[in-house]
Amino acid sequence: MKNVKAAPKETFESSLQGLEDIVRRLEAGDQGLEASLALFEQGVAAAKELSQRLEEAKRRVEVLCKENDKLARKPLEENAK
Repeated sequence: MKNVKAAPKETFESSLQGLEDIVRRLEAGDQGLEASLALFEQGVAAAKELSQRLEEAKRRVEVLCKENDKLARKPLEENAK
């Protein structure tokens, strides 16, 4: 069995650009109802994924918090919120 690597995740910036493109297309108003609904669903999913990635980044920053005037790296808890 061959090792199958997961496809690299899109960068945050490119994901955000994709969401902005969806918003522009919706704001243009030239899509039909079904196409607009599909775009809206894609936008909601993208916004949720970006929000989760921001929360993960926030947790990572908090892990590198000051502790006794020194930066301390702590293990990241999987279920931390």
